[in-house]
Amino acid sequence: MRQVGKINQALISVVLFILVMFLNGCGSEGTPEKPAEGTSPALDRPFDGATLPDTSEPVHPKGERPGLPEDINWLTNEEDPVFASPEARKGGVFRDSLISFPMTFRMVGPDSNGSFAGVLRSNAFSLIGIHPNTMNIIPEIATHWAFGKDKKTMYFKLNPEARWSDGYPVTAADFAYTLEFMRSKHIIAPWYNDYYTREIDRVIIYDDYTIAVVGTKAEPDLYLKLGISPTPKHFYGVLSEDFVKKYNWEIEPNTGPYQIREFKKGKFVKLRRKEDWWGKNMKYFKNRYNVDEVVYEVVRDSNIQWEYFKKAKQDVFGMTIPKYWYEKSKTPVVEKGYVRKIWFYNDTQQSAQGMWLNQDKEIFKDKNLRYAFAHAMNIEKVIEQVLRNDYERLEQGFMGYGPYTNPHVKARRWDLLKVEEIMTASGWKKGEDGIWVKGPNRFSVEVVYSLDEHTPRIVVLKEEAKKAGIELRLQQMDGSAMFKKVLEKKHDVAWMGWSTSLRPQYWEHFHSANAHIPQTNNITNTDDPEMDRLIDAYRNSLDEKERIALSWKIQEKIHETGCFVPTFRVPYVREACWRWWRLPKVPGTRHTLSLFDPFSSTTGGLFWYDKALYEETREAMAAGRAFDPVTLVDETYKIR
Repeated sequence: MRQVGKINQALISVVLFILVMFLNGCGSEGTPEKPAEGTSPALDRPFDGATLPDTSEPVHPKGERPGLPEDINWLTNEEDPVFASPEARKGGVFRDSLISFPMTFRMVGPDSNGSFAGVLRSNAFSLIGIHPNTMNIIPEIATHWAFGKDKKTMYFKLNPEARWSDGYPVTAADFAYTLEFMRSKHIIAPWYNDYYTREIDRVIIYDDYTIAVVGTKAEPDLYLKLGISPTPKHFYGVLSEDFVKKYNWEIEPNTGPYQIREFKKGKFVKLRRKEDWWGKNMKYFKNRYNVDEVVYEVVRDSNIQWEYFKKAKQDVFGMTIPKYWYEKSKTPVVEKGYVRKIWFYNDTQQSAQGMWLNQDKEIFKDKNLRYAFAHAMNIEKVIEQVLRNDYERLEQGFMGYGPYTNPHVKARRWDLLKVEEIMTASGWKKGEDGIWVKGPNRFSVEVVYSLDEHTPRIVVLKEEAKKAGIELRLQQMDGSAMFKKVLEKKHDVAWMGWSTSLRPQYWEHFHSANAHIPQTNNITNTDDPEMDRLIDAYRNSLDEKERIALSWKIQEKIHETGCFVPTFRVPYVREACWRWWRLPKVPGTRHTLSLFDPFSSTTGGLFWYDKALYEETREAMAAGRAFDPVTLVDETYKIR
């Protein structure tokens, strides 16, 4: 899995959006030799300015710093529209919940790609970002950037005000150190090792606040790759074999607006806003990241989370699941207007949500049986009966990517006759219980999933699959435990979704380099020479038209393998919040995935706490006085 910087995180599927767009998370205790549990040395011991990090390491054979090209054309962007509200105010505590605790606070290495990693990565800012509505480059840690004539180099001027959580300045050395860190065998992160070797050539230091990042090859979307994040050299220093254990629960200094302040294993994680955060007055960050503290409490059942929300122990609740939007919202706190419902349409890439088949399992080594499995999944019935037709069928794993999406790839539909035809031709027969058998083999597979709210969906699939002669054994697990099992490639079928990117990324999910080994995203163990050839060509192509053509072919090839059964796509966000939480006039951006994401540099931190509304609401509740119920539907970015 990967931490590559905000642009790269958007580009490359980074953080698991565990089980269909419900962000859950994790946290943990310190170890005896570290500060007491619940404290953050990155905040408790601020940098006093006495010692600067060493930035003197040589960057070319003679150890001399090179000069910048004379004809460099520096660019910046202060012209795009802001998407935060000038009415926003600082203050308040935002309370949310986690289904499970993280297995580590590391952002690389074993067990580091759970959903809470999204919180950590969102507070690890990069050189540049992408405006969520215009898709233009905007400043983050770099104030200016320029493109090299070789089409594989970008130059950056760093903001001298940028600081780590512990007060150390962010300098050129921290970006050079990123390559050393990510290439190290000690982090036990093959994806990062490969990416930062194959895709990033070097970082050139011109002075403490001017660098160049050089890719290994020219390509059309160079800025999506080279906007890397810094790594705190003063914090990690020289890595050793004990990296994974040593830093499992360390709180790394970050560059974002929040930092973990307190945590207790299995119970909660608290993050505090940095009052003197270096980026607070920048155009695209101003009036954002408004709450003083974000508290995540571990509540391992979504039904209990709903009860917490109704008692105002939790400030927001995701209502994408129809039963909450239509039925459970018929409750006094909503009907009396204390809680508001919001339906916000977005226009963004669709998560690859569905059923991932492990081809290393005997039953799925036969492509025909994978086809039969897909035709036995009655996704349309789930959409109609369980999801009230609010969801749409996902046709493949790469929808919403503009010209990179192949519109001709369509998901296999439920078809009992095709299942019968395929299974019979493959030499299988129906057993006494109606399930297909062949010798000692029985078409019975385990489906692992995490969220209790998804049980009704999978139960319908189970009953429909039984009609087709396939048995689904449902195994609900804690989110972290499930993800670990899937990454260890011990599953039959994984019911889950992946985060999206600005461009389709195939290597980590479908290249044989990531098959048959644990802790990689190729959870289907796809191992196909032709797929490898196409993916390698896609990664190496310099021509956008060629990349688009290759993208179409790869999507056709993935469909041909039958290793992924697409399920649903949801082109909107539905959430409920207590009345004292406010949002801009247009509540989100074109690419918003959560209206109440506190952290993301590109779409998060737009909401704020209104103390007057809080007091008014509490007084009304105590007096039994109601407000008009509010359901806001915003179609600003609805796909027409």
